[in-house]
Amino acid sequence: MVYFAPEASESYARLGLVGQSGYFASRAAPMGAVSAGTVVATFYNFRPSLVHDAMAGVWEVATPDAVLEARVAVAGSALRRILGSDVDSPDLAEAAELARRAALGACEHPEGRPLFAGHAGLMWPEDPLEVLWHAQTLLREFRGDGHIVQLVAHGLDGPEAVVMHEATGELPPAFLRATRGWTDDEWEGATERLASRGLIRSDPATGVVSLTEGGASLRQTIEDATDRLSVVAYESIGEDGCDRLRHLVRPFSRTVFAASGMGG
Repeated sequence: MVYFAPEASESYARLGLVGQSGYFASRAAPMGAVSAGTVVATFYNFRPSLVHDAMAGVWEVATPDAVLEARVAVAGSALRRILGSDVDSPDLAEAAELARRAALGACEHPEGRPLFAGHAGLMWPEDPLEVLWHAQTLLREFRGDGHIVQLVAHGLDGPEAVVMHEATGELPPAFLRATRGWTDDEWEGATERLASRGLIRSDPATGVVSLTEGGASLRQTIEDATDRLSVVAYESIGEDGCDRLRHLVRPFSRTVFAASGMGG
């Protein structure tokens, strides 16, 4: 949500960060004034030249602390706008506490997770809404770092990972192509490599790609392995706590997703 809310681009622009610089800087800021190369390594599926262009001079324009302050403010204001009176509900407060406990469990295992570790070092907010957002951000980055490990281990480079995602049909191909920065030749090259491995197929009439049985199996293997690496975070709340947290936040997530416009 924090990457798509209109408040984000407006807030980062006030700091002097325009275009995708705001996205890369705001997500990388918890790691400090890191190089573009570090962002390439930890974000993984974006074209390196896109990252280098977006990160050029950002820490001379705005400090990581200033970007982080803006990011938290964006998250709070956008969620209050989207969720309305729900931000003060007992359900949200309960969800915040459960998510915080899970995130603190993740914080005991930062090894091999650089992007997560940067976020784990941040101060916790006090407002339940911002606690819930921060906890979910930690859990998201915890899983994301583990997911990159699995992509590398299973021989999928950045553009191949994006094309595999395209082949699931979960996100509009135009969105993936526009935001990840790979050229048409790089995209086609990744498509050909995956097809040669028997992981995807392309409709000759429409060009639409889809997963083969082998591709679906590999993707599920990667997702399952990523989940196994992530489960340690949730041991502190147990299965009952996970079920309760899922029940509490599902209405909130549906409202946020609907507000994003990506579901229509």
